[in-house]
Amino acid sequence: MSSAQAPSLPPLIPREILFGNPEKTSPQLSPDGKHLAYIAPDEKNVLQIWLRTVGQEDGQILTADKKRGIRIFFWTYNADQLIYMQDSDGDENFHLHLVNIHSKIVRDLTPFQGVKAELVELEPKFPDQVLVALNLNNPQKFDVYRINLKNGAVEFDTDNPGNIIKWTSDADFQIRAATASTPDGGYDLLLQKTTDKQWEIFRHWGPEEEGSSVSFSVDGKTLYIQGNHDANAKRLLAVDLDTRQETVIAEDEQYDVVGIIIHPLTRVIQAVSFYKDKQEWQVIDRSIAVDFEEIAKVRPGEFSIISRDLEDKTWLLAYRTDNGPVYYYAYNRESKTSTFLFSNQPKLEALQLASMQPISYEARDGLTIHSYLTTPVGIPTQNLPTVLLVHGGPWARDTWGFSATTQWLANRGYAVLQVNFRGSTGYGKAFLNAGNREWAGKMHDDLIDSVNWLVEQGISNPQKIAIMGGSYGGYATLVGLTFTPEIFAAGVDIVGPSNLITLIETIPPYWEPMKAMLSHRVGNLETEEEFLKSRSPLFFVNRIQKPLLIGQGANDPRVKQSESDQIVNAMQQAGLPVQYALYSDEGHGFARPENRLHFFAIAEEFLAKYLGGRFEPLADIPGHSGIVK
Repeated sequence: MSSAQAPSLPPLIPREILFGNPEKTSPQLSPDGKHLAYIAPDEKNVLQIWLRTVGQEDGQILTADKKRGIRIFFWTYNADQLIYMQDSDGDENFHLHLVNIHSKIVRDLTPFQGVKAELVELEPKFPDQVLVALNLNNPQKFDVYRINLKNGAVEFDTDNPGNIIKWTSDADFQIRAATASTPDGGYDLLLQKTTDKQWEIFRHWGPEEEGSSVSFSVDGKTLYIQGNHDANAKRLLAVDLDTRQETVIAEDEQYDVVGIIIHPLTRVIQAVSFYKDKQEWQVIDRSIAVDFEEIAKVRPGEFSIISRDLEDKTWLLAYRTDNGPVYYYAYNRESKTSTFLFSNQPKLEALQLASMQPISYEARDGLTIHSYLTTPVGIPTQNLPTVLLVHGGPWARDTWGFSATTQWLANRGYAVLQVNFRGSTGYGKAFLNAGNREWAGKMHDDLIDSVNWLVEQGISNPQKIAIMGGSYGGYATLVGLTFTPEIFAAGVDIVGPSNLITLIETIPPYWEPMKAMLSHRVGNLETEEEFLKSRSPLFFVNRIQKPLLIGQGANDPRVKQSESDQIVNAMQQAGLPVQYALYSDEGHGFARPENRLHFFAIAEEFLAKYLGGRFEPLADIPGHSGIVK
């Protein structure tokens, strides 16, 4: 036998490792630094909150969520209380649940049917209170309530005139600033001089701008804001409330401020991150400069501080990399040493995973478009079957790092391209505004230009390129199959809207303040129905030539089930093949591992059929709710 082996892909990675539950994730330190809480599955494979003593392996389970699994939790500033958030089967009407770590008693702090709770703020000096926004009085707007964590009393705190979308409290735990949407599609920064609850407009951002309040200084004399007025990219600014003078704290010409680290007690701005091809930190508070230098040496990947105790002696760090799990460490600030805690999925550690390369190309009108290319391990990067994986939002962006979907596709033999098309966030306002009114227009041209780039580079086989994505990415998939029906070999649409008119008509009631922004950035429902129709795949179903798979959650509040139903019905009436998987206990995406495993098994077989990649056969998956038509 000759020693020269034909290049080949690594072994098939089981979907269970990629799409199943993490082993342990999201560690959070108690404010006194004594306990570590984290999320891990129970014996029924439902995600719960677990607790261990710092430095020990005495993990015990705190919660008993029945089915959906807990994914969001945080400590209060009381060392024996934490709060988790849970909705009902994906409806996004989250409740706040208070957990006592000793008695394990769980109390629903917001037991209001059909009402959505949002955390506004916790404050170390007021450990027995939490400020929460609830759309209790009116489903279209969130007012602020103060909840007593000792007895659960819910007290009305601040009225929303109807357009406030973000609240900011000061060091005395009083709401003093807010960000409001305005009829022109822009925003106002509102300020309360005293607590007589009268708002004054401090500044305005127009429809092509963005800004919001961030935090007050400890003495209440400075308000930190972020905004892209007088600049292309979002900057972090300090505003002197007496003189109204603005001072720049952090800025980049091209990239927006993304992450802001604020000391919980002193309220000092400590560091700011910008997300370029990868994350870049800018240290503002020199007292942590040495810490950041040490942290960067611990292991490769992007780090973030995910938790800290109130004495600021211990930080919890997450390291994110493209070809492995998330690694969690405890960092001791006195000794400047790090202790490894766990990774979120140890089974990934030894696997041959693909690396994610930042690339850029020029769109047809000369705009530079940044993307991430992932190609299979072990085989030449040429003439590959390919999946164009389109992000949701669309006012969001793809970043570098581990993605289960990307690794799954690369392992099956596909090249994967994730495009930050115009309208994606993080790249400054000129790039964001270039996407205005360009749904199915230039935003789609950017995707087609990326396909042409892949083919020109010799990376992709032009006959074997599929388009896939969730939310806006699902819409982009439908646009791909209707507006450019020759380009793609197949499409996978997850919770994507098919008709922009019905999408805007059926948004959740509490998105009412966002309607002006949607009118400006997508199109005006009142005056431009024909325009919106001309950008809606539903009305071009007869153009579809290629196979389509659709996944939808029945309780999705953002993209209603009717968005998928109506295009499936139209395709069936036109005699076009479509596969449709509907999940009765999901919303805008698939939270339960059983449903993820079921849908991605179907998608894997679908892609193998039309692109020719390999697949792990669909086994019986107990507990999924999918109905496939």
